[in-house]
Amino acid sequence: MFLLPAVIFGVLAGFALGGRIDRLADVRLRAPWVFFLALGLQLVAFTSLFNSHIPEGVATAMSIGSYACLLAVFVLNARLPGMPIAGAGMLLNLAAILANGGHMPALPAAMRDAGLSYSGVHNNSIAEASPNLAWFVDRWAAPSWAPMANVYSVGDVLIGLGATVIVAAAMGARLPLRGRPTDAAAAPDGG
Repeated sequence: MFLLPAVIFGVLAGFALGGRIDRLADVRLRAPWVFFLALGLQLVAFTSLFNSHIPEGVATAMSIGSYACLLAVFVLNARLPGMPIAGAGMLLNLAAILANGGHMPALPAAMRDAGLSYSGVHNNSIAEASPNLAWFVDRWAAPSWAPMANVYSVGDVLIGLGATVIVAAAMGARLPLRGRPTDAAAAPDGG
């Protein structure tokens, strides 16, 4: 859910930097079905409609599989401005998940700040005071009074920043440090 604000910020940045919303339709992702497969795995593993019937181990495997799909999307689309930033965030999150038994640890202080309280595994997140790779886990909170209050990792921040850049660049925005906008984002996928 944290990607929605990133997309909105991307659109606003795109407009502010001279982009046009209609250019988003020109973006051609390579293997978009892999992205939708990742979303499907997450939805099946972690929505209340399905997850009460899925054993925890299967849901964990589906979560890790969804990250593998997202990393494939990153590799196949690394040419898009912002995709390397988002890909780095995915790698950091996956490293934290794998180093902690297949679950993303959330620091208890961050959970308290976000108004979250659970024990055990919740949507592949687990409260953990001393996780492995502690700098990569969910350690920051949006306060409980904020819309979509939750805990976030450095990987989440990079994914959000990457998504913002992807959207703004796809709109043809004149991104700082990149010079003139190019049509690289709209290049055909070649197959």
